[in-house]
Amino acid sequence: MKRFPFLSLAVAGIAALATPAPGIAADDTALHPVIELRQYKIMPGKRDTMIALFEREFVESQERLGMRLVGQFRDRDDPSRFTWIRAFPSMEARGKALNDFYFGPVWQAHRGEANPLLDDNDDVLLLRPAWPGSGFGPPSGQRPPPGASGKPAGLIVATIEYLWKQPDEGYAAYFRDTLAPAYRAAGLPVLAVYGPETEPNNFPRLYVRQNERLLVWFTRVSSPAAYQAAQRKLRATAVWRESLRPALANYRERIPQVLMLSPTPRSLLR
Repeated sequence: MKRFPFLSLAVAGIAALATPAPGIAADDTALHPVIELRQYKIMPGKRDTMIALFEREFVESQERLGMRLVGQFRDRDDPSRFTWIRAFPSMEARGKALNDFYFGPVWQAHRGEANPLLDDNDDVLLLRPAWPGSGFGPPSGQRPPPGASGKPAGLIVATIEYLWKQPDEGYAAYFRDTLAPAYRAAGLPVLAVYGPETEPNNFPRLYVRQNERLLVWFTRVSSPAAYQAAQRKLRATAVWRESLRPALANYRERIPQVLMLSPTPRSLLR
């Protein structure tokens, strides 16, 4: 369900926006360790409308407040699903940036367009790097300007692993030391790995899924066929049959959720 109870507040009396945060140093890989993986269910037939509005109004306006828009995507397997990732330097910075944005002039000006397009916006994971340095690094390349068109080649694949225990109770280290090299050898480079953020949601007006035992990792492929080929290559190996598959069966509580994500025209992650 949509959860924006505060969005009916009048703009009058809302504090002015904070001073924009300083620019992000291109070589600072320690920034933005907290991310939100946001999956929105859009009203039937309205996903492209939502993406056009989002990429026109809600990219630079959030980044001016210290957030970083890591990527925006169409879910290839669900025509109603719009997925996006935003990042924050810290949980403290998250609370301030979200308050400044949702009570600020840009969202207040355009919420009347955005809210009717949303069927459900409660599928949100609040995540932190699974180990130091496992998060997304600084962006490479330049974001295309507003109004850019075209469909970038390639896919980002996000895998949400549901676990019996929290990832820091053994699985994160196993993934880092054993699984990631095996995936890379099969053609699935590991771009970033995240576990649950343990601090409470400090902007409760936006719902997030917390207290779940999971690990989320991201890879890049040229196509769904390339992803399937890499999976077959891995599963044909003796190490998969004799070691990796039994270990995964022991760690996993249920089958992972695999998101096949096609970058939108302005997505930096592609």
